[in-house]
Amino acid sequence: MSTEVETPRRVGLHRAWWVAAVTMAALIAAAGFRSSTGALLGPLEEDFGWSRGTTSGAVSLNLIVYGLTAPFAAALMERFGVRRVVAASLTLVAVGSGLTLVMTEAWQLWLLWGFAIGVGTGSLALVFGAIVANRWFVKHRGVVIGVFSAASSTGQLVFLPAIAHLADGPGWRWAAGLVAVFALLLVPLVLLVLADSPAAVGTTAYGADPLAPPPTAPVPTRGAARVAIDTFRGSARSKVFWILFGSFWICGWSTNGLIGTHFIAASHDHGLPETTAASLLALIGIFDIVGTVASGWLTDRVDSRYLLFVYYLLRGLSLLAVPYLLADVVHPSLFVFIVFYGLDWVATVPPTVALCRAHFGVEKAGVVFGWVFAAHMVGAGVAASYAGLVRQGTGDYYGAWMTAGVLCVLAAAAVLMIPAVPEPDAAEELPVTDSM
Repeated sequence: MSTEVETPRRVGLHRAWWVAAVTMAALIAAAGFRSSTGALLGPLEEDFGWSRGTTSGAVSLNLIVYGLTAPFAAALMERFGVRRVVAASLTLVAVGSGLTLVMTEAWQLWLLWGFAIGVGTGSLALVFGAIVANRWFVKHRGVVIGVFSAASSTGQLVFLPAIAHLADGPGWRWAAGLVAVFALLLVPLVLLVLADSPAAVGTTAYGADPLAPPPTAPVPTRGAARVAIDTFRGSARSKVFWILFGSFWICGWSTNGLIGTHFIAASHDHGLPETTAASLLALIGIFDIVGTVASGWLTDRVDSRYLLFVYYLLRGLSLLAVPYLLADVVHPSLFVFIVFYGLDWVATVPPTVALCRAHFGVEKAGVVFGWVFAAHMVGAGVAASYAGLVRQGTGDYYGAWMTAGVLCVLAAAAVLMIPAVPEPDAAEELPVTDSM
């Protein structure tokens, strides 16, 4: 009798790619409402008579809650499963977006737009994408994380021009309703296709040994909040954590907080129509897809520290030039900035995720990156209010551009202080390194 073991043959597309497709759609939906904030500042102020400080404050709350939700959402996914948490989060986004249609007071804007949407989209942040990529992919993991990172820009690309035109035509309520409907339609798709892990459906991660038995998921013994807090305490002993935390705080400041929230308003200050500025912001989304996927490819091949150094340095220099590029028409120099900033927008995500995985281990990487991502969005929230107050106090955004540019140069210098550590294998968990 032959004792030869036949290698199982996989027929059709690996389940990991279907999971990745649904993950991408959920990330796009989460980005859709968040990308609408810059286009809706003006219409909301005109409709309700609110000040720039009031609307910017709601955006700041949204970004901060969004970021602070991420590490706890990662722990919830570990305890209750990715599928349940994602479906509930999409439902919350839909409900929060829908209820903005009937709001009449500023506190309702802060509650719905700031808190409810912040929690819902925060649970669908890049931490969610990092967890899916780490669980479902061994081969091409960096590229997949790059694709997931680009999903936020894809949401911007898909929704922002439509939102700007709806706000300029029928009204901002139509724009909010568009996002609510799209998020709600995704819920049954998530419940049908998304799986918590390869083991849950009897398969292995893409690129893993097909003969190896699927790993058994550990039974949670602690609450989600305890896991998130304990992970923070353990990671906080590492200087690497604080460098990643601080640099990603600056990343959020210079992207979602400043450009994402105020670029349209700043362009309009220089005479550029809001719909044209919205199209330029969407164009950033197009090039960000290319830049982030390319960054994922590079992360699989180049030292992540050097990638981050280049990304932050060039971003800082470009921000210092912005005040001299804005005008009432789109000059070639402004178009060059849009292309470059798009390529660099969230190119920082794949190397940052890789450094979290290398220094803190595969199992902890999701929650650790959750805290790092929280810093990203807190930085974005602070920047949204800071830039709004600078504009309100001085009449222009010059001080905001200069501040962001200098911070990015500082981030470039900081990431070079991270020590080199080889990445762990898919099933390996490394101890926290380089304690302070």
